[in-house]
Amino acid sequence: MSRILLILLLCCSFSSCTIKQSKELNRRITLWRKDKIPYGTELAYDGLPYLFPNATISVNKSSPTTFHTGEGKKAYIIIVSSLDPKPSEVTALLNFVGEGNHIFISAHRVGDSLLHILNLKAGRGLEQGFEPDSLRLKLLDPVTADYQNFAYPGDEYDNWISSLDSQYAVVMGRDHRDRPDFIKLTYKSGGSIYLQLAPLAFSNFFLLHRNNRAYYEKALSNLPGTVGEVMWDDYFRYSNNDFSALQYILGYKDKNGNFPLAWAFWLLLALLAFIYIFDSKRRQRMVPLISPLRNTSVDFVRTIGRLYFQRRDNHNLAMKMSAHFLDQVRTRFRMASTTMDDDFIDRLSYRTGYPKEPLTELVEYMQRLPDKAYVPDEELLDFHRRLEAFYKIV
Repeated sequence: MSRILLILLLCCSFSSCTIKQSKELNRRITLWRKDKIPYGTELAYDGLPYLFPNATISVNKSSPTTFHTGEGKKAYIIIVSSLDPKPSEVTALLNFVGEGNHIFISAHRVGDSLLHILNLKAGRGLEQGFEPDSLRLKLLDPVTADYQNFAYPGDEYDNWISSLDSQYAVVMGRDHRDRPDFIKLTYKSGGSIYLQLAPLAFSNFFLLHRNNRAYYEKALSNLPGTVGEVMWDDYFRYSNNDFSALQYILGYKDKNGNFPLAWAFWLLLALLAFIYIFDSKRRQRMVPLISPLRNTSVDFVRTIGRLYFQRRDNHNLAMKMSAHFLDQVRTRFRMASTTMDDDFIDRLSYRTGYPKEPLTELVEYMQRLPDKAYVPDEELLDFHRRLEAFYKIV
């Protein structure tokens, strides 16, 4: 019976590690209101009726140049990776605010045309080589005038405002280096523009981590609750990505009014067609079938399990399980495991979300393990169950 338990223990450990390695975080950043993936914004969009119970929630798919006036106060929310409006759209947005409406913009990169007219300059965080994970933000509480900290172990993907006019701009939030990344500009008409440069703070991943939903609620609660309509932007999500390489090639003109890129493009197509016509009769040599390699991993694990059982070397097996745990910490969470002190436990608990108390017991047991002369079967099985509980959560 003990032999079967040990073999099953090894097989389960191998299968669990294989499954965990095959599950990878979907790192695609869409900020799309219908995406349930980590970096979608379904939670942020679905939460609007609760933040604005007296307002109509709509989706705007038209350019700001088509906005009509005199239709009541509105709030326009734009959450995109990149926002680079055309000059006519910048004018339309400012006119929209000038009529007493409000715009909330959250974007990693904002076009120079909009920044210039707002008298702002933005830094470029990712270009400076900062680590792209563990986003940390501070949000100003208007009641206490204190900053509340928020963080999550996902992609950073944020920038900051390097220059602003303090006479018109009020800092509402800062990044982990205490640089402004969330400001408010108020206009005489009563309208306002909110600019935030960390759009992943409104992603599903960020909002579901611990108490981060409070960041979303407090940031958007700056918009007046008396607005009659809250518009969620879909227009800039697509208009910022409408560049066509083919259209640029075919439409490019030189100083003499010629189309050199278009001529080169059509000449390249003609050359490819010529090669295809005269080379299509050539036949490719048959590719031989190669039998796939047999997966002998399970057989290997069973053999090793029998070997350890016959030798009754539970201590050696426990040491290898401990070594595998530390290897997972180094490779998956990029943490040094040379010193397993209290700081190591705090950082590992923060990055994995695993409770600190059971993690402390697990680490303390691994620290005592090298000094043990013998590890009973029950103790080995208990050690395995603790590791499995950790792997299932992280």
